[in-house]
Amino acid sequence: MQTKPEPLLSISDLHVDFALRKNAVARLLGGSSGTVHAVDGVNIALAEGEVLGVVGESGSGKSTLGRALLGLVRPTGGSVRYRGQELVGLSESKLRPLRRKLQMVFQDPHASLNPSMTVGRAISDALRIHRLYPGDEREPAVVAALERVGLAPASRFINKYPGELSGGQKQRAVIARAIALGPELLVADEPISMLDMSVRAKILGLLDELKRDLGLTYVYITHDLASARFFCDRIAIMYLGKIVETGPTAEIFDNPRHPYTKALLRAVPDPDPSHGIPRDLPRGEVPDASDPPAGCPFHPRCPESFAPCGWQMRDVRMILEQRWTTVDPEQYAREERLAGDAARFNEPEPSPGVGIVRPAAGRAEELLAVLEDERDTHPEEPLWHGVRSMVADDRAVRIEFVERGVPRLLPVAGSSVSVSCHHYHDPVPESVASESAAVS
Repeated sequence: MQTKPEPLLSISDLHVDFALRKNAVARLLGGSSGTVHAVDGVNIALAEGEVLGVVGESGSGKSTLGRALLGLVRPTGGSVRYRGQELVGLSESKLRPLRRKLQMVFQDPHASLNPSMTVGRAISDALRIHRLYPGDEREPAVVAALERVGLAPASRFINKYPGELSGGQKQRAVIARAIALGPELLVADEPISMLDMSVRAKILGLLDELKRDLGLTYVYITHDLASARFFCDRIAIMYLGKIVETGPTAEIFDNPRHPYTKALLRAVPDPDPSHGIPRDLPRGEVPDASDPPAGCPFHPRCPESFAPCGWQMRDVRMILEQRWTTVDPEQYAREERLAGDAARFNEPEPSPGVGIVRPAAGRAEELLAVLEDERDTHPEEPLWHGVRSMVADDRAVRIEFVERGVPRLLPVAGSSVSVSCHHYHDPVPESVASESAAVS
């Protein structure tokens, strides 16, 4: 029986958290007003020679993930193994030698190069720091790297400063500096997003040539689905720090499973002016990463959400705000005064799956009547499938929700895709998931 080769890079339950500081005093004293879960339990295995595309909106955690792989951001939990060697927790002195093999191309080529240092000096310094090539052999290595990325003849570029180069030439110089060290893995963080349209295809073509000629493995971070389709062997879709779908590029594009993946593909501009703009794009905005939604993080915006997806009181507030965009000003003023600000819908749950909201003015029965009217008017709204009951007492409206489920990234039967969605896997109740996490 043939054994499967060991991955070049293996990521297991990776977490990167950032503490929020309220003010300068809190920053000095170490106080925190919350935590941003920038990378929240990511699992990836990357084969040698593979190109993995990490795709998602701004704020999804893509760049933080890329930096964490190289130790530029310190993970707060989980594992990153390169050829079987654990990288998380290594000191800088032990991590630095490995960076020869793990390089990064950053999004902004203008900021990636020291403006007071010539292109040749920038590449030569990288070689010097990693103690590659004796002094008299260093310049030929710099020349070879420049010419390998298309900056030829090298004599035209080696003594130029970054300010004398175009955007595409700067990015080629950045790539030359990376490949001069002989890396095996290149993390390319939106390497074409800040370049002119006429240059983007050429840089992607260069990266593809280097992959074939040098045997490079890539983590290609992008929000550009068109370039990911052209360049990547496999796609991982990220949302709020989690991977929600992953699989071969062709299968992801031809048959997307997760509603977020479908939304991203629908948002790709169509050059045909006869095609209308799709009207089923996700509602609302990307939630605050310091306070992500319960259950499935995408459920408040998802057109396919249903009972176990993770409903809570702030989703009720979202429904009210949606309602107020359709009523007359007098009704809006009356109901908004009754409901009060959004903070009233964020009170701690008295018990799991139960929410309360106290009206800012008037009686709880009046607020309940507004909610019942909205449910009767729009019974198709997914939220109502997740509500067991709504009752009012003298002071508050009490809403009991269907038990929330925690989605898991699991394979889809009969495919090469894994997806984190209750439509494909039985929901794990939140109480069971919490107990499992506590045990582990």
